[in-house]
Amino acid sequence: MTRRLVLRRTKIVATLGPATDAEDVLQEVIRRGADVVRVNFSHGAPEDHARRVERARRAAAAVGKHVAVLGDLQGPKIRIEGFVGGATVLREGEPFFLDPDLDPNGGSECGVGMTYRELARDVRAGDELILGDGQIELAVTAVTGSRVLCRVTTGGELSDHKGINRRGGGLSARALTEKDREDVALAAALEVDYLAVSFVRQAADVEEARELLRAAGSEALLVAKIERSEAIPRLEEIVLASDAVMVARGDLGIEVGYAELTGLQKHILQVARGHDRVTITATQMMESMIQNPVPTRAEVSDVANAVLDGSDAVMLSGESAVGRYPARAVEAMAEVIAGAEKYQLARRGGGDRFDGRVRAFDQAIAHAVMYTANHMDVQAIVALTESGSTPLWMSRIRADIPIFAFTRHERTRRRVALYGGVHPIPFDVTHTDPTTLYQAISRELIERGHVAAGDELILTTGELSGVSGGTNTMKLVRVAG
Repeated sequence: MTRRLVLRRTKIVATLGPATDAEDVLQEVIRRGADVVRVNFSHGAPEDHARRVERARRAAAAVGKHVAVLGDLQGPKIRIEGFVGGATVLREGEPFFLDPDLDPNGGSECGVGMTYRELARDVRAGDELILGDGQIELAVTAVTGSRVLCRVTTGGELSDHKGINRRGGGLSARALTEKDREDVALAAALEVDYLAVSFVRQAADVEEARELLRAAGSEALLVAKIERSEAIPRLEEIVLASDAVMVARGDLGIEVGYAELTGLQKHILQVARGHDRVTITATQMMESMIQNPVPTRAEVSDVANAVLDGSDAVMLSGESAVGRYPARAVEAMAEVIAGAEKYQLARRGGGDRFDGRVRAFDQAIAHAVMYTANHMDVQAIVALTESGSTPLWMSRIRADIPIFAFTRHERTRRRVALYGGVHPIPFDVTHTDPTTLYQAISRELIERGHVAAGDELILTTGELSGVSGGTNTMKLVRVAG
């Protein structure tokens, strides 16, 4: 009996950085499982980003894999400035102030400058400010002009340029800064496949980014990063305005409190999947692997739970960007995903329930396919696609059956690389008679090790080949020998 290649359903996003700049390392990162590479516009110059995107596409081609590029906007930079010695120690109970008019490098144990001039307007006595990823806590005691006076409630070492959050949210900084607008144009020039908008508060933030992106000539899909507490009451409208949603747990955990974070993660993923949006879970997933060659048991459990929650993708940040073991981190994440997917709750026969209304032919076909596939011994699903919309609908219904997106468009192949359970294959479907078509599909899948002669698969196509959104046909096909 032919041994079939087992494919992961959940995808891996790996952040590019100094640790992946060597081309052989980057190839290994992709070979070991990265499906999407992330370019973080918060760090580096435009030429750095251009060079990394070019290398990533060259490395993907060398490995023989289709990899999406995700650009990530910095968003409003709400940070302290610097200290005279690079850091200071804050002691519990002592006074401390934040003042945008202070010398940018003149901070001390008494106070420090900051980049965000509107903080004095956004806070009042009794508010809690969190600095340095939650390590330092300050209680606001008074506001005098532009200076915010505080008392240290949780002390420790505070170094230059750490972020500032207000417990419960409420900082009025706009999601898109002037730098972000420049980076939108850069993202368009780099032909990124996805663009993530940081610190989204409302649907209008995503819509503004989309308008800027389209004006720059890009068709990239928009990812809303949920990391502000203000986004939670408006979650549904944000999800509907976006193409994908990222649970960005760093700032979100600080603003809402870590006790609520796990439940909130599940809620965000559920709402996003309920509206057929792609989902990414991110931040500190394997943080210890920045320094260590193996993850902790807690990190393994965290990644596995994100998989079981239905994430389309899980993300590595510092682990791959600046860590000592970038390729090993990707490999470890792939191993954890594979282990979790063995026990995924919604498996064949359990993922086909659908209570909503379909809005298009391709969506109706996708639901019919997944219902059928989950009740038959089908080895694979093949979607002949132009835009990737039909495999997207299919991927919203969890199953252990691989979905192969056969498409002639490189942009579509890269785009579907983020969709859970969808695997892109180059294929030109135009001007092909049915018999030749079925034989070519069978040969392609057999050669790649995905099916064997005699296996059953489901094929979706449109009557008019080469027409985007034209999928209207589902066929049951037996793999030719």
